[in-house]
Amino acid sequence: MVLLAPAEAHAAAPPLAGAPGDTITLPVRDALAALPVRAEDTSPYSRDAFKHWVDADGDGCNARAEVLKSEAVVAPEQGPRCTLSGGEWYSEYDDTYVQGPRGLDIDHRVPLGEAWESGAFAWTATEREEYANDLGDPRSLIAVTAASNRAKGKKDPAEWQPPYAGNSCGYHTDWVAVKTRWGQSVDPVEKRVLAEELANCPDVPITVTMAR
Repeated sequence: MVLLAPAEAHAAAPPLAGAPGDTITLPVRDALAALPVRAEDTSPYSRDAFKHWVDADGDGCNARAEVLKSEAVVAPEQGPRCTLSGGEWYSEYDDTYVQGPRGLDIDHRVPLGEAWESGAFAWTATEREEYANDLGDPRSLIAVTAASNRAKGKKDPAEWQPPYAGNSCGYHTDWVAVKTRWGQSVDPVEKRVLAEELANCPDVPITVTMAR
């Protein structure tokens, strides 16, 4: 694990470098400062470029079901072919409890379209599949109401904020963590908004295991 002292990390704010599997820990504002700043890529994007949902471990439950099972506040019943019923979930974007899985979407914290524009256009198909089904960091995929997920779409924090103000600091902190994990860039407006939002939040340390 690489541990950066806050003063050292903030002073230089170098781009973070590490091999997949390396773990870094640093304050979230320094992590934001270290993200590369680039204009968003405008090449054609399709969700089909990110294969999901897959059953990577072959246990019969795909990534969507795995997230639902892990995040349930009341466990659902699991039937044949990992069909889930019952259960209860908390949607942090809108401070809402949801009964049963049908009203939920699995949100990519950094949406697939945003990921594409922030570097994934140049990734391999395997890397994009791994990103779309990332169970290696609980901040990457979360269960939220379908309404909030679809309102968010592919928007970044400059374009969309969680309707529940109490989720603001967690949302922006986790956004930076996911972008750090996957080596994604931020565009100038996105970075400015993230910096403004995080200035009102605790400068908590984030620990990230690099995915690429």
